[in-house]
Amino acid sequence: MIPVRDDLRALKGYHSPQVEVDVRLNTNESPFSPPEGFRDALASEMSCVDWNRYPDRSASALRSDIASLHGCDAEQVFVANGSNEVLQTVLLAYAGPGRTVVTFEPTYQLHAQIARVTGAAVVEGERGEDFTLNPAEVDRVLERAQPHVVFLTSPNNPTGLVEPRERVEQLLASASGLVVVDEAYAQFADWSALDMVEESVPLVVTRTFSKTWSMAGARLGYLVGPAWLVAELDKVVLPYHLDVAKQLAGRVALRYADDMNERVALLVSERERMSNALGVLPVDVFESGANFILFRPNVTDGKSVWRGLVDRSVLIRDCSSWPRLNNCLRVTVGTPDENDRFLIALAETLLHSGPAGSTDTVKV
Repeated sequence: MIPVRDDLRALKGYHSPQVEVDVRLNTNESPFSPPEGFRDALASEMSCVDWNRYPDRSASALRSDIASLHGCDAEQVFVANGSNEVLQTVLLAYAGPGRTVVTFEPTYQLHAQIARVTGAAVVEGERGEDFTLNPAEVDRVLERAQPHVVFLTSPNNPTGLVEPRERVEQLLASASGLVVVDEAYAQFADWSALDMVEESVPLVVTRTFSKTWSMAGARLGYLVGPAWLVAELDKVVLPYHLDVAKQLAGRVALRYADDMNERVALLVSERERMSNALGVLPVDVFESGANFILFRPNVTDGKSVWRGLVDRSVLIRDCSSWPRLNNCLRVTVGTPDENDRFLIALAETLLHSGPAGSTDTVKV
């Protein structure tokens, strides 16, 4: 057996365990299929593909359509196989051996994972007990680490926290390198850093088609940043990395922006309904601007609650063993019926776990 690189031996792969259940609310996907007409429109486009030819290496048409959506130039857009490949490409270009990447924990685990895979050192800043980010902690970490890349996720995953604009401004003013704002869930929040992207600012904003566009199965993501930075990414991305089917699927999806906005509004409404319902249960609920909610049971341990939900055929994300997330669980906002199933199952689980407080008053 040939040993893996020494610096990778202690790392583990990123996994989201799957269990056969009726209600699956653990992976932050859209609970809705693509809009009516999407499949037929995509099939029509696919029927004209010259499959014997390589796809457009630059994905020019898709980049142009995304640029039109955000009011920027196509040269400021980079697309790849999911936002994770976008992040990997950025880190291949701007991190690597001898360089430092900063994250503020807890946050999306793959930021640090991919950074370490590229050979970079990772410095972790700490969030407060309520998962907010203290400006003094930001200054302390940036001064100490002098990072080449800084990650900020807004809304944050798995906490759901929307970072204030002044935090991004602070990073841009103080960081010595590139600032990456991961906005995988930005459509569910009340503001975006996209309007802060300029040619003279070392800032990129990453997005995904997996959530609001109902395209998790396609694995398509992108970033918006300075044109000079996007040009540098071409040095490390593989040739023809984005297949023709994916490029077409992204373009067709963008025709349904109105449908997407309606879905976002529905999911935000459901998120608020779920948060209010959780508020009468014996759990601590953290405010969310995403399509998921983080909460912590206070009558029993999180893993027991997770198992109780699985026993009732409801699957959510168990974060209870993750660093800094003791006993925390995360639930994705699903359809109204799925959310009702979750709330009822959670109330029943908590009722049988200890003093149940007002679990019998939960309203769905």
